[in-house]
Amino acid sequence: MYRKKLYLCTNKFVNQIGQTKMLYKMDKEQNQSRDTETRILQAAEKEFFEKGYIGARTASIAEAAGVTHAMLHYYFRTKDKLFERILAEKINMLGDIILSAIGDNHLPLEDRIRQGVERHFDFISANRDLPRFIVNEVLTRPEHVELMKQNTLHIVSNLLNSLQHEIDEYAAQGLCRPVDARMLLIDIVSLNVFPFMAAPIIQGAIGDYYESYDEFLALRKKENVETVLRKLKIH
Repeated sequence: MYRKKLYLCTNKFVNQIGQTKMLYKMDKEQNQSRDTETRILQAAEKEFFEKGYIGARTASIAEAAGVTHAMLHYYFRTKDKLFERILAEKINMLGDIILSAIGDNHLPLEDRIRQGVERHFDFISANRDLPRFIVNEVLTRPEHVELMKQNTLHIVSNLLNSLQHEIDEYAAQGLCRPVDARMLLIDIVSLNVFPFMAAPIIQGAIGDYYESYDEFLALRKKENVETVLRKLKIH
């Protein structure tokens, strides 16, 4: 009886060890898979932003990511799938940033608009090649416009409907001007994107007036916030 109990306990213990090892192996494989996917995405983003969709090569992406060409296709199947994933992630990140700022109903409207402008500017600053990349893709591959619309439509629609309703309520109480939320969003995007789209021209125009372009950008962000807020102020 004692030997039987000992055998059962030992067998149970061995099984638990086996299960633990199996779970550890699965976690390790999942982590390695995520790491490989991340490296591929980072390499692809750099390749697409520098060379555009047409100029980007999956072989170059695989080499930069430290994987085989076959492995890259295992993870993302085609160049189109890889492009769509990067574009969707960037747009979703931007949507989350803006929604987390402007959509925070616990803050006054003016503070939320300020946060929205600042966070959008910071996002573009952290992804400086993104605006030129998007514009180039729209001009050279119009079919990508539909893909961008699909990724942004639900974000923009929800944000604008909620924002317009709130602006209308503030305006009815005399707390701000009756502003079109769509025009306001275009103002924000235009003001924030231009310093990065036209960086070479601006740098040539301002010369040595600022110590660095980053100093200019910091001042420009502040100016953009004030410009947008002035549009919302009472008559």
